[in-house]
Amino acid sequence: MENLHWEPLAPACRVLVSREHTFNTDTILLAHFAAPKHKERCIDLGTGCGTISLLWQANYAPRHITAVELGEQAFSQALRSVSENGYEENIEVIRGDIREIKKIIPHPTLDLAACNPPYKAVGAGLRNPDERMENARHECTCTLEDVAKAGRDVLRFGGRFCLCQRPERLADAMNVFRSYGLEPKRLRLVQQRINTAPSLFLLEVRRGGKPGLSVLPTLIIEDENGGFSAEMLEIYGNYKFGHEGGRADGRK
Repeated sequence: MENLHWEPLAPACRVLVSREHTFNTDTILLAHFAAPKHKERCIDLGTGCGTISLLWQANYAPRHITAVELGEQAFSQALRSVSENGYEENIEVIRGDIREIKKIIPHPTLDLAACNPPYKAVGAGLRNPDERMENARHECTCTLEDVAKAGRDVLRFGGRFCLCQRPERLADAMNVFRSYGLEPKRLRLVQQRINTAPSLFLLEVRRGGKPGLSVLPTLIIEDENGGFSAEMLEIYGNYKFGHEGGRADGRK
């Protein structure tokens, strides 16, 4: 493993990151958007280094979290992070393929699922020669359809699934989730600045939900001075990931 180091996530919580497996603003926003309730049973599909699961436990303490990861290095990082934070009784890290999720969760009993999937379809954009990074960015081992099918297979009736994706994939996401009985219910667009086009969407779908989509106010990441907006500071909390008093791009 290369360049392993610990990054703080929240008070008394940190995550082991590497060049290949780390986290970014999208990860933080998805964890916050999903916001599990205290009694919910949750699953983090494709957990990577475990950031979403760790944030859920640190900030919301749901009943139980299952974190699933296929990659060997990312799985190892997530496992070490859970142990480092003393979350072994709360978060179960499993090495597995979400395309075979029934081997892990045999019955649809969970309340919440989340996934930060690869953003690009196979053949879109430039290929990365590093297989691990290529799989993280392109749908080589996990497509939107795989994600939707996994959600259908693990969620109880009325259970919700949250994901983030690039705006150009919004129509694809809504169509494929609906085809698996997961109805879009909440949508939030994310813009870097107030005068830029959205760069991300956050979507919540419900298994067996009735038609009716709520479009939430757009989330703006930066204020007019290049620092985090008031809402971003609230989402990031007191730590603000090293940007306190600085800019949203990390520069002072």
